[in-house]
Amino acid sequence: MKTVTVTDVPSGAQLIDVREPDEFTEVRATGAVNLPLSEFASLTGRIDPDKDIYLICRSGGRSAQAAEYLEQSLGWDGVINVDGGTTAWVEADLPHERGE
Repeated sequence: MKTVTVTDVPSGAQLIDVREPDEFTEVRATGAVNLPLSEFASLTGRIDPDKDIYLICRSGGRSAQAAEYLEQSLGWDGVINVDGGTTAWVEADLPHERGE
């Protein structure tokens, strides 16, 4: 699985946040789409497999699990784990949002 730092995620990337909805509401990368890991297998239809897929969570663990699922179970390419997750994203002062 490919891994990048938060500063390597291109603007406008397909960014999938696999944290639970309450975590996502608290703080998230601007433009991220919430597909919780607890429901991930049933939500993959919302992902465009023809574009690179950047997966993010709080620190990188759950997004790595989601990436592994997409690669091994579905055979998708272009799956990229965002190392450090939303915590690193906010610490790097990249665009983020809070609340609903």
